[in-house]
Amino acid sequence: MASPYPDGDREKVASKLPSALQQQLKVRAAELALDIQEAVEAAITDWRAVERPGFEVETAGAKSFSTWLPPGLYEDFKTTCTDRGVSYTQGLAQSIRDWLDAHPSPQDGVPTTEPERKIVCNQKGGVGKTTISAGIAEVEAETPGVGAKCLRDFIDDITSTELERLARTRDQLLDLVSGYSAGGRRVLLVDYDPQLHLSKQLGIDPIPVGEESLVSHMTGEAHGDIRDLIVTIDEPRFSGRLHVLPGTRAGFLLDSKLALTAAQSRGFQKETALERALHPLEADYDVIVIDSPPSLGLSMDAGLYYARRRPNEKPGRSGVLIPVQSEDSSADAYDMLDSQIQDLEDDLHLHIDRLGIVVNLFDSRRGYIATSSLEEWHALDDETVIGVLDDLKEQRETVRLKRPLLAYVPESKQANLMRLIVAGAGK
Repeated sequence: MASPYPDGDREKVASKLPSALQQQLKVRAAELALDIQEAVEAAITDWRAVERPGFEVETAGAKSFSTWLPPGLYEDFKTTCTDRGVSYTQGLAQSIRDWLDAHPSPQDGVPTTEPERKIVCNQKGGVGKTTISAGIAEVEAETPGVGAKCLRDFIDDITSTELERLARTRDQLLDLVSGYSAGGRRVLLVDYDPQLHLSKQLGIDPIPVGEESLVSHMTGEAHGDIRDLIVTIDEPRFSGRLHVLPGTRAGFLLDSKLALTAAQSRGFQKETALERALHPLEADYDVIVIDSPPSLGLSMDAGLYYARRRPNEKPGRSGVLIPVQSEDSSADAYDMLDSQIQDLEDDLHLHIDRLGIVVNLFDSRRGYIATSSLEEWHALDDETVIGVLDDLKEQRETVRLKRPLLAYVPESKQANLMRLIVAGAGK
C-alpha cells in the first residue's frame, strides 16, 4: 500500500519485514550515514536488477514496516515479485538481506584470523585447475612489490589480440590493477584432488594411504595436529610464505567415508567437513587456495561450502574460481557445476561468490570452435572472464622441472596472466 510523500517526490509504502532485518537495516544505514528510505530504495533496485532469484529468507512473524520510495518503484517491485513467484514480503526480505550482505558493517570488518578462501573447481578434468591453483597461490606469496611492476610492464606491452581475448581495453586493465596488492602474504595451497597432480608438480611426496591426512582430519579419524602435514616451498621468491598440504590417494574414498561418518555420527554435517579440518590452520594464513577434484560428489559440496561468504565478509573476497576450455564439453561441465552451486546455496541458505572464469589452453588455431566458445564465455550474464591462458611451453617446463612457475619464469607471459587473474578475481 502506498500514499503520497508530503513533498510529492516519494510515496509511503507499508509492508512487512522480519524484526531482525528491520534492526539490522536501521543499524547499517546509520553506520553508512544513509536514510533508511535510501537504503531500501537501493536494495529493491539492486534486487530487481539481478536476474537470478534470491535466497529464500525466513519471514515467519514478520512485523509491519513502512518507508518512502520514489513513485512507481513499489509497483515495479511488486511486478518483479509476481514474475519470480514470491510474495511481496519475501521479495522485500531478500532485497534487504542482499543489501546488508553487499554493505558490511564498517565496525565489524573481517576478522584478521579469517583467511581468504579460493576454491578452484570444475567437474571436468584437464581444464587447468592445478595450473591455476598453483599460479594464484604463488602470486599471493611472492616478494611484495615485484609482481606489481611486472604486471604493469606486461599491460604496457600487451597486444591488441590479447586485449580482444580478454574483452577489455588497456585502460580498463590499468584501472583493474591500479590498487594491485598481491604478494607478501602467507598462503596455504591444498591438494584436495586424489589424483595428486599438484603435489607431484611441485615435487612434494603425497601422503601414503593409511597415514593421517586431510581426509582423516575431515572424517574425524585423525589424532595428530594437521600442522604436522604442512610442507614449505623452499624458493627464495616466497621467503617461506608458500606452504602446501599434500594430497593422498585416500581421497578417492572420501565421498563414501563422509557418507558413512554422517550415518554413524549424530550431528555430523558432511558439508562442513573441510572447514572443520582446516579451521586450526586458518589463523596461520592470509589466503587458502584449494585445488579441487573433478567431482560433483560430497567432497565438492564440502569444498563449495568452505568457499561460502561468511558473516561480515565482503562480497568477492572468497569464493569459487572456475577454469574452463574453449570447447563444448567444458561448457557442459560448467553447467553441472553451476547447478550444484545453486542447489547448495538454496538448500543451506548461503552465498557462494563467483570469482570469475579462466579460459585455459586457448588456441586460436582451432578456429571457429575456439573463438565462438570464447565469445560464449564472455556472454555469460553472471560470470566474468578474468583470464585467458595460452598453451605455453613455460608452464609445461615448470611441471617437468617440478618448480613453481613464478620461481622459474617470474616475468613470463604466463606468470603475468596469473597476476592478472588474482587482480580480477571477484571484481
